[in-house]
Amino acid sequence: MTLSQTFQSGAGFPPATRERWRELAEEVLRRSGQAAESPEQALASATDDGITIAPLYDPIDLPAVPGLPGLPPYAFGGRRLGAAWEVRQRHEVADPEAVMADLENGVDSLWLAVAPEDLPRVLDGVNLDWISIALDAGGRTREAADALLALAAGRGVPAAALRGCLGADPLGILSRCGTAPHLPQMAELARRCADDLPGMRAVVVDATPYHEAGAGDAEELGCSIATGIAYLRTLTAYGLGVNESFGQLEFRYAATADQFATIAKLRAARVLWARVAEVCGGPPGQLQHAVTSAAMVTRRDAWTNMLRTTLACFAAGVAGADAVTVRPFDDALGLPDGFSRRIARNTSALLVEEARVARVSDPAAGSWYVERRTADLAEVAWQWFQEIEEAGGMADALASGLVAGRIAATRASRSRDIARRKAPIVGVSRFPDLSEAPPARTPTPRTPEGTLPRIRYAQEFEDLRDQVDDRPSRPQVFLAAIGSRVGEHVARASFAADVFHAGGIESITSRPATDPDMIAEEFAASGAVVACLCSSDQMYDEHAATVAEALRKAGAVRIWLAGRGRYDGVDGNLYAGCDVVDVLRTTLADLEVGA
Repeated sequence: MTLSQTFQSGAGFPPATRERWRELAEEVLRRSGQAAESPEQALASATDDGITIAPLYDPIDLPAVPGLPGLPPYAFGGRRLGAAWEVRQRHEVADPEAVMADLENGVDSLWLAVAPEDLPRVLDGVNLDWISIALDAGGRTREAADALLALAAGRGVPAAALRGCLGADPLGILSRCGTAPHLPQMAELARRCADDLPGMRAVVVDATPYHEAGAGDAEELGCSIATGIAYLRTLTAYGLGVNESFGQLEFRYAATADQFATIAKLRAARVLWARVAEVCGGPPGQLQHAVTSAAMVTRRDAWTNMLRTTLACFAAGVAGADAVTVRPFDDALGLPDGFSRRIARNTSALLVEEARVARVSDPAAGSWYVERRTADLAEVAWQWFQEIEEAGGMADALASGLVAGRIAATRASRSRDIARRKAPIVGVSRFPDLSEAPPARTPTPRTPEGTLPRIRYAQEFEDLRDQVDDRPSRPQVFLAAIGSRVGEHVARASFAADVFHAGGIESITSRPATDPDMIAEEFAASGAVVACLCSSDQMYDEHAATVAEALRKAGAVRIWLAGRGRYDGVDGNLYAGCDVVDVLRTTLADLEVGA
């Protein structure tokens, strides 16, 4: 048999069509008892922005014009083919040794959020014409710019040799710190860059304050485009040309562990900015700085953050970001140490040098799913941008509370999903480690909140865990294993234990039994005051009520049941989708009463 005949014989499978998939999916749904108008409807999900994620994509889902590099709708990144992204690491304190360690080990760009007077010390020994520098001095942006330029002049470095961004972001400062925006100062810095600093940009459109306040991807994008438009209006009003004004803007976005969401967001950002450029007559490209999300990282099981930031860095690189900052895994705990900084910079190094992620331009392009998600996200973000414009622009939308109110609604919806573990957080709400000892870190200097709050997704769970871990002894819940067969209780006991462990509550599982008195005796000996029944539905029907009665007589102040059934003596249920935060708060209150 020839090779061609072998391949032909493998072609005997029926063609894979949407109709055939629907038939198979409908059969599975019928067997599981799910009723829906269509499999697509039954199996679809939605993002925080209300964008539908379908269970299946095929060529009919492609946008009308997916586009090619350098052509509309400009979803492709602007990095030179095969070129790696800038590895841009953030420094929030004046630590010249940490800066030099980064530069000597793969970092080629510094993001400096330090006081202007500390810049000479932070940059001691640094060749200013070899790296790019992004300043982040908040309300002291002009002081920081003056300090950097004076330092370069004092070392004989030509102004034209400097690269990076001066970091002017008046509206970002308003949202982050509550400081009134100073737009003329931004325009003055842009004029200086346009005239004398060809390698520097004056302005950053920082969208991360909206992300860190709880915004969805479309809201983050819409806010960034509205801010970019506001800055273009200011720069042109102060005498810069359209092309000059576009050339002074750099955009900063958050990258999360949801790799497809991040890829679609950065691609959609370029599509949106290209629309603006088309109307204004400017260049369509958008310089992007991606930063791994501060909202997604956890204080608990902090080492898991290494996985989150790796996924986020990968997604940002694949999506074509020009510069990427990987936050150290201990970012939520405080200032990073040498080890965490090393892991952060090596994340990019591994993806570039070993995985060779940067060797392919926009590898997700052409994917039916990614192209559709990019287009849908861009459309929803554009609608939000138009709403901001109708409200008078970004400054007015921030002042009126429009932006804060919209983000608050998204934040509340996401919080409900997190509390119900529909959006699980590994190491916190799922698979927590009761024995972990978080590494000690020096607190990070943080600016006060402004128009918008700053949140982390894991905060509610971690606050509950902190309350428990501060106690002299860990509270306990008794898991009553009802059963006569080996393993009959295991699945639900494991589920219940995971729920309680998320709040730092230890679980004690009884020996499997159906005798209520035997279970109650073991409960009394445990010293616990809260119990949870764990078994199969059949066992519950036969024994739940009698076991609950015996536990109550033995001193149980609350009895949970792992499952959905309602039985005499049972106070509440644990099941997939229940509000775990509420369960933990209730249980902790019961434990206080019992104590």
